[in-house]
Amino acid sequence: MINYKYSLFSLAFTALVFTACQKLEDRPLELITEEYLWDSKDSLGTNASYFLNDIYAGLPNGYNRIDGNLLDAASDDAVPSADNTAISRFTNGGYSALVNGDDAWGSNYTSIRKCNLFVQNFPKVNLKKSDPAIFIQGQYWKAENRFLRAMFYYELIKRYGGVPLLGDRVLTINDDLRLPRNSFDDCVNYIVSECDAISGDLRPDPIPAGDYGRITRSIALTLKAKALVLAASPLNNPGNDIGKWRKAKNALADVIRTGVYSLETSFANVFLVRKNNEVILAYQRALTFDVETNNAPVGFINGTTASRGRTSPTQELVDAFPTRKGLPITTDLKSGSNPTGYDANDPYANRDLRLDLTVFRNGSRWLGREVETFNGGRDRPGNSTVQTKTGYYMRKFMADFSNGTAYSNQTHNFPIFRYADILLLFAEAKNEVDGPGTGADSVYTYLRAIRARAGILLGTAPNTYGLTDGLRADQMREQIRNDRRVELAFEEQRFWDLRRWKIAEQVYNKPLHGIRITKTGTALSYQVETLSIPFQFFAPRMYRYAIPYSEISKNVNLTQNEGYQ
Repeated sequence: MINYKYSLFSLAFTALVFTACQKLEDRPLELITEEYLWDSKDSLGTNASYFLNDIYAGLPNGYNRIDGNLLDAASDDAVPSADNTAISRFTNGGYSALVNGDDAWGSNYTSIRKCNLFVQNFPKVNLKKSDPAIFIQGQYWKAENRFLRAMFYYELIKRYGGVPLLGDRVLTINDDLRLPRNSFDDCVNYIVSECDAISGDLRPDPIPAGDYGRITRSIALTLKAKALVLAASPLNNPGNDIGKWRKAKNALADVIRTGVYSLETSFANVFLVRKNNEVILAYQRALTFDVETNNAPVGFINGTTASRGRTSPTQELVDAFPTRKGLPITTDLKSGSNPTGYDANDPYANRDLRLDLTVFRNGSRWLGREVETFNGGRDRPGNSTVQTKTGYYMRKFMADFSNGTAYSNQTHNFPIFRYADILLLFAEAKNEVDGPGTGADSVYTYLRAIRARAGILLGTAPNTYGLTDGLRADQMREQIRNDRRVELAFEEQRFWDLRRWKIAEQVYNKPLHGIRITKTGTALSYQVETLSIPFQFFAPRMYRYAIPYSEISKNVNLTQNEGYQ
């Protein structure tokens, strides 16, 4: 029986084996033992490979994972369409050490324990020494396991700051479990050192199609870079130590210099093609249409099942998308001399093409008809059905069903790391270290590459792709932050960006908005409306998650984050 009192560090091995070995079908599960799993006669390491695959399952999977909602519904980019969901605790002050819809502490420490069990037990497996390929496979597995452990620590420090580092230890209830927290910098240094140590032992890039989803050398470089960016950002670098930004910049440059990745020509293909040039690491999922069913507008029926429309993007997100010229909609206004500017009476014309690939809005085409989010429309009927609160639904990640009659299974691997993110982070770090610069290796180069792929028009110098030469570092910083917002929407980036930039208290503590559309005959009128949804951020408390009370109460050396009981 599992002793739940010590659930963090002492998950019972038998229960863990049952979870890890669901594919072992040559004997009943109740007869699977530690000796069987780590069988010295298993010369191919089959059982151990199943255990490692189970550890992979602990990687982040962002689709509707918090009470049926995306994490972005706890940022200024979206709100949940339903009332009283767990995700709202992050925006209405209901989050605490006792209540948290994103239990990352327990899940990631459970995965770390599995990694340490692998470290402890895999040497018992005598892989077939006469076959070099099998021996090399074993070396890969050991390095992959260490990467995964570092990744789980990264997920913890994003949320909690410094956490206890266990090394290779597999603790039991007979050990002293009163472990103190390591510092945030200790944890970052551990992640970086692990990535450095295993880099040469991981699979080289590019990876064969049959191994896609396995950890490679460039993926380890990416995790290292992401950890260093987190360490350099204002939340964790209040003194703005440029040396930390320089380390992050150099690590990001190492990822770029591998030459393994590039921007996909098609923005949509990034999320629909299982193996492509841009995705560095993704959570591997079976072919499904659950993203469509969960998030498409509510008026569409797939067979006998209505789409659920769980995610309502905000007007703030929609307004962040520039015009086709790459300019803000507040400055590129339609006029007699500028007929392709923004028009409040036709607000979706002449906009960044990513808008229609990210958000369903009134007039979008889907399953053979136009989306109707005007008052009383089929996708905003105004009855008791859960429906959009903002006049918008999430469109990103979905295949093109504009003229289809039903959903069909699609690739929906959740992107954990992708190259566009790395380019934007490199631009951010370079801007902090060197300023915007000029020439071929300036910050402009990386932002313009992202905008060009998005279909932003070239324009003419000194304003190309909507970026004017001669920006100051603070002006470029705002451009980068907005580019991250529109490029990476719904990819679990905005929520963390607002925190690491330490601007959440300015962003959250003001109203969010949607669009109210009235249809009279064939004419449409648009009115921005304020949402009656609490949107609060209590600083400094909410910059970190609370360590669960269940952990604090049984470990006197585990200090709670600031502002929590």
